[in-house]
Amino acid sequence: MTVVSSLRRWRSTCQDSALVFLRDVGHGLLDVCHNSLALVGFCVVAALLFAGTRADLRHGLEQRTLAWLQERQDAREVSTPDDLADLAEPSAVDRATAADPRELPRQQAAVANWLARRYKVAPEPLSRLVQEAWSVGQRMGVDPTLVLAVMAVESSFNPFAQSPVGAQGLMQVMTRVHDDKYQAFGGIRAAFDPVTNLRVGVQVLKECIARAGGLEAGLRYYVGAAITGQDGGYVVKVLAEQANLRLVANGKPVPITASLPTYRPQAQDEPAAASTVSEPPRPAASGTPTPAEGVERVALLR
Repeated sequence: MTVVSSLRRWRSTCQDSALVFLRDVGHGLLDVCHNSLALVGFCVVAALLFAGTRADLRHGLEQRTLAWLQERQDAREVSTPDDLADLAEPSAVDRATAADPRELPRQQAAVANWLARRYKVAPEPLSRLVQEAWSVGQRMGVDPTLVLAVMAVESSFNPFAQSPVGAQGLMQVMTRVHDDKYQAFGGIRAAFDPVTNLRVGVQVLKECIARAGGLEAGLRYYVGAAITGQDGGYVVKVLAEQANLRLVANGKPVPITASLPTYRPQAQDEPAAASTVSEPPRPAASGTPTPAEGVERVALLR
């Protein structure tokens, strides 16, 4: 009995000691946390008071905070299918200048595919332009292959091309000179609509050929070289590309790497270039024209 009593007393003493130890440790940790929080709070208050007296620090802190909040907001607004659905516009396809080359007649499809590979342009928009060149060219009495050749040489089928003097679009029409022709299409900004630029360009090309009295002279009018006769090889390039397109349209094989003639300046002992027909000045559509611009009102100066 004495041993059992001793064991019980020893166990009770150990339990009491452990409880005292744990209680003391808990109180110590509580005091440490309390003091630490008090220290942190004191530091925060001191920092706020210090920052409040410095406008530059306050402004920098505000900027960083706003930037962080904006980043968080942007991260939450990453595009999702639901966002795209909000921007959906089923009629947008109606604005696209494109056509299926498989739906074109054989000649047009052959020309469209050849031009697409030669000028590294998607066949669908090229097909729409070929289709329009055939339609407008036949209606106005201008060979469609000539229309396409002019576009190829002028802009390489870039509908947003612009020359240093303001010739714009596929056929490099001088928009400020031929602004009256764009009124039927809503204004001069229609110059960057490929189909509109093509239609206006064909009309101008037809006028140039009619006024000059021939194809080559008309092309010089078109490029703005009717006075000097020096077109930089423009006419031979257009006619060479037209010859390529005619062969392609007739089913003949033409390599897409076929080169166009390069311009060789005329030597002094060579005969002068053939004379071209000049045109009397016409009133300018807007602004004060230069003498060359007045003489070649219908030309597409480059």
